[in-house]
Amino acid sequence: MDQAQIEIQVLPSLSRIAAEDWDACACPEAAEGGRPDDPFTTHRFLKALEESGSVGRGTGWQPQYLTAYLDGMLIAAAPMYAKSHSQGEYIFDHSWAHAYERAGGRYYPKLQIAVPFTPATGRRFLVRPGYEGIGQSALVQGAVQLAADNGISSLHVTFCTGEEAEAGEAMGLMARTSQQFHWLNQGYADFDAFLASLSSRKRKNIRKERAQANAFGGTIQAFTGDDLRPEHWEAFWDFYQDTGARKWGAPYLTRAFFDLVQDRMRDDILLVLAERDGRWIAGALNLIGRDTLYGRYWGCTEHHACLHFELCYYRAIDHAIAHGLGRVEAGAQGEHKLARGYLPSQTHSLHWTADPGFAEAVAQFLEAERAAVSEEIEVLTEYGPFRKVSVEEKE
Repeated sequence: MDQAQIEIQVLPSLSRIAAEDWDACACPEAAEGGRPDDPFTTHRFLKALEESGSVGRGTGWQPQYLTAYLDGMLIAAAPMYAKSHSQGEYIFDHSWAHAYERAGGRYYPKLQIAVPFTPATGRRFLVRPGYEGIGQSALVQGAVQLAADNGISSLHVTFCTGEEAEAGEAMGLMARTSQQFHWLNQGYADFDAFLASLSSRKRKNIRKERAQANAFGGTIQAFTGDDLRPEHWEAFWDFYQDTGARKWGAPYLTRAFFDLVQDRMRDDILLVLAERDGRWIAGALNLIGRDTLYGRYWGCTEHHACLHFELCYYRAIDHAIAHGLGRVEAGAQGEHKLARGYLPSQTHSLHWTADPGFAEAVAQFLEAERAAVSEEIEVLTEYGPFRKVSVEEKE
């Protein structure tokens, strides 16, 4: 197949792309029904970000959707944005920006291929089945060429898959590794079966935390699909605003985003809420993939011991076990997750910089960082919560 036949376009809005065309690249596994592997790269999720004003004018995330067409058919696409800052990315390059600007360069705007505000691993080069090789190559080359032609300092592809990281590195991008904490389902029949796999001390601690959390004087309920109601979102908006104000200074998502999610994505949502004295006091928002539950946001208006752990981590595990999901991704950072059964897992990103000297400095930094991340994952896994199996037990 001749690469010269491929036409690269940059589109300012998903309204220019039919949902069925985008999703044929983003989630072909859902074409016959069922869930997409990754709910965040679907047309409906990205369009909700755009229509709600969570991205676009004034946000520092200007949509520049990268598309590749072959004979008029969309064969590949990437959620790309022109960024005027480095907020909402969760793989941090602030030190790179400061160094580049101290040296007299202009770091922003930069190009970011990512799902805004979403530290969840998934495909970033969305390719229609059967066009994997040429589609991915066209997107990488197109993004780099776009940056170079427009004098843009850098291109970043964050939370891509390991396979994409390997392919991108082979095409000349710089690979970066980071870590998160994920819970893995080893075929547990129930939560007690999961607890049985932990060391005695960790098992007792989790039971104690769950008992403390559930003694807060109210009830905890989980909502998804048509069980979700406007009042649930009103409560969660208050929680989200509080958390956003404390963590980021201002919430990334607008109120309208949650209304659009309710309308278009409620079957992809698991909202866990705690109620006391007739009021919702805390909540955790998750998105549901085909094999993964993605923990996204938490907030509260009352503080109770261990309630955060219960809503965000333990209820997520309960749901994953009950529905046969293989993994829970509980978001960025947080070594406290280790004691609660979430193990360190490597995450990936890809980077390109226009300035050769700066690229060399970044490459040296990434080499040292990779070694440090690998060592940290090894140490944390060794000191994880799971009981050590003796040779006799294995036999």
